[in-house]
This record gives sequence, C-alpha cells and structure tokens, in this order.
Amino acid sequence: MSKTVLIIHAQPEPTSLTRHLVGVSRQSLQAQGHTVLGSDLYAMRWKAVFDADDFPQRSDPERLSFGAESGHAYATGQQTTDVAAEQRKVLRADAVIFQFPLWWFGMPAIMKGWIDRVWAAGLAHQYKNAGNAYRYGAGAFQGKRALLAVSTGGPETDYGQRGINGPIEQLLFPVTHGSLHFPGFDVLPTFTVYGAGRMDADHVARAEAAWRLRLDGLFTDAPIPFRAQNNGDYTNRNELKPEIAPGQTGLMAHIENTNDDMVGTTT
Repeated sequence: MSKTVLIIHAQPEPTSLTRHLVGVSRQSLQAQGHTVLGSDLYAMRWKAVFDADDFPQRSDPERLSFGAESGHAYATGQQTTDVAAEQRKVLRADAVIFQFPLWWFGMPAIMKGWIDRVWAAGLAHQYKNAGNAYRYGAGAFQGKRALLAVSTGGPETDYGQRGINGPIEQLLFPVTHGSLHFPGFDVLPTFTVYGAGRMDADHVARAEAAWRLRLDGLFTDAPIPFRAQNNGDYTNRNELKPEIAPGQTGLMAHIENTNDDMVGTTT
C-alpha cells in the first residue's frame, strides 16, 4: 500500500555520504510506490533559533513564555508560515526520516531548531489541551513511524558497549525517546554508518545496500519497544512501578525486554 514519507535532512555538503543516502532514500521509496516529501534544511535556510520572532501576535507582550505563546499561536492559526508548512508535512506523512551527520553527539543545530519550532504546544505536547495526558506513545503523531539515519566520523568501536563514546542508541535517547516517542511516534532502531569520513567506494556501496534494506522495512520492522506512559508501567508520579524492570535504572529501564546491550542497526 502506498504511503507518504517525509525526509528531513541537514548536511550542507552535496558530496557528503548523508546527501548521497538522501538520494537513495528518495529513489528507493518512490520505487516502492510511496510519495516522498522533503525538507532540505540548509537549502531552505531554515531559521534554527526559537525566539520572539516566532510569535508575531503575542498573547502576553510583557513576558515571553515559549510554551504559552506556542500554544496560543498554534490554536489561533498565527504561527509563522514556515512552521505551519512543516507541520502540514508531518501530519500528512505516515513516516518521517531524519538524516544527518552526528555533530558533537547529536543532530546539527539547524535540525534541533526545526524540532524546537515545529513541535508546537497543542500539537507535539499539551495535546488536546490535556497537559501531560497524551505523551510517550500517545499524541498527535501516534500511528506514524520515525527513523534516524546517522553518519559518524568515528569508527564503530568508539560506539561499542565499552567504546569511549558510548552506544549510539543511548547517545540519541533524548531524540528517539524524547523528541519522537514523546509525541507519539513509533521509533525504529537507528541506522548508523560509522567512519563516514574515510569511506572508499566499496564501503559506500555497502552502506547504500544496508540503507536500502532498512527502507524496505520502514513500515514492517519492529520499532524500539519504548514503554508507553499509559500502559500501566508507571505510577501517577510518572515513575516506573516497583515490579517493572526491578533493580534496573537509567535510560534502558524505559525500554521493554531489553538491557544495556541494546544498540542500533549498523552497516
């Protein structure tokens, strides 16, 4: 069945591996019969800074409360046109792919700024004006899929279970669990290409083949089994109940049937 996929990418260099794989994404998904939407953040000269300019019609001109003004702008149709256009893409999409190089252990600032501005109150949080009732597995994006495709400069050993940088899924937990699972996405394991700055043609070909395989499973592969806020695992104070993952603490406790060995998909 044909789906709609939004590809958001952040890499200004056209000869980069990220940009090459963005082209692979578009070609592969269209070959599967899907409709592909795109947001090339550098080409769009996306405004990454979330500030008072995002709220031309303030509800409170005396003090800038980002949450309150974001909710007001979204509810009253007074958002900036660039933000509203990106929200329409996300709402239309059945899956959203974020493709980017790992810069200082996270996504490029321009992409983080996209999330800061597009994830408006009333949409990505405070959904239905119900406070925190619809989050972590619920919300406006429930039923949609999300996938990160990341390239790193360092070798895979740096990101191993005992590697100096730490496992990629743990480094990106604030994105996968926070920015994506929080507003309702089913988040797939991260696709990672390691050592991207020193790849010969053979390695690029293998990365491309691995990425095509992941794209084939975009709508069938199992997502990361993040615990849902409203499935009974948490107390009314949003802490895991004592009988859930007993003795386990930290990030991985919020993923079902897993442990600290969890890693993302690599080439």
